[in-house]
Amino acid sequence: MTNRRSGDRTQPTPDVLSITDTEAACKRIIAELETVVVGKRPELELVLSGLLAGGHILLEDLPGLGKTLIARSLAQVTGLTVGRVQFTPDLMPADVTGSLLYDREGQDFKFRPGPIFNNVVLGDEINRAPPKTQAALLEAMQERQVTVDGVSHPLPVPFIVLATQNPIEFEGTYPLPEAQIDRFMVRTSIGYPSEDDDAEIIRRRLQRRTDKIELNEIVDAATLRAMQASLEDVLVSEPVIEYCVSLVHATRASTQVHAGAGPRGVEALVKLARARASLGGRSYATPDDVKAVAVSALAHRIMLLPELWVRGVDTASVVQDCLESVPTPPTLPPEGAFQRESPTFPDNDRAS
Repeated sequence: MTNRRSGDRTQPTPDVLSITDTEAACKRIIAELETVVVGKRPELELVLSGLLAGGHILLEDLPGLGKTLIARSLAQVTGLTVGRVQFTPDLMPADVTGSLLYDREGQDFKFRPGPIFNNVVLGDEINRAPPKTQAALLEAMQERQVTVDGVSHPLPVPFIVLATQNPIEFEGTYPLPEAQIDRFMVRTSIGYPSEDDDAEIIRRRLQRRTDKIELNEIVDAATLRAMQASLEDVLVSEPVIEYCVSLVHATRASTQVHAGAGPRGVEALVKLARARASLGGRSYATPDDVKAVAVSALAHRIMLLPELWVRGVDTASVVQDCLESVPTPPTLPPEGAFQRESPTFPDNDRAS
């Protein structure tokens, strides 16, 4: 159990929050984010679900649509430390993970941590880094540690990579290796705002009288860890587990793909379904929770046949076909569970 400050008194933060307390905290976080991110509640709920599930998130969309703003704002309202990495073609692995420096006084080498040693690593334009630098992230994203000169250095908890990339710009970019993109639990896009939302963005900027945006810290790192731990109390019935497995295997059996989603796809579906149930104040996950996150959890893990990729077929449509072909289990809520309205996530995703 950890402590946090509240006024002049120190209040203990429980190691695990109840589902009700997690739901309430999520609502406050979303409300604070919506003061600067206008008209994107489903996208914010999806990103927050990825954070609750402890997964890495890839925001893929055109420039200027708020990818970096969402990433930076989410870290600010959750009280997490942020390390920003601007990925460029000349970026070296040591620029991300850290390096050994010679200490003249101690006459020995000491490790200087890089920006990856933060709770949230904001990787801006992650596909601009060369493969050698991308490979340096593999161990960190999977094992939550960095090995330098044979010594392993654990990363802080929680640790989330929140990366952005432009899906249509190819000049000076490198496609993310399949091993790395599979480590992202969620890939989603933001999309253009509506006319009303564009007007509201301008009104709020004029009201602030500054480009600088300040957000309130809604929860601290200890509370966020307790919120993440509360997902373990969300029940996942056997039919829902089988449904997740069937969806992933349907992607592998599709005649449109060269390779379907792997075991991480099943794990991502279950974790995100639990997070979505938690945001809705429910102590159990349903097939509808799985359907709501399926495209964002699976589409980026699929490799299309070359001839379909040339014809403009995207992997999101493959996942949609699987959702339509796999029977939905008629699962009833567990006895004693309570049901509330669940958040609505985007039902499509820009996939390549």
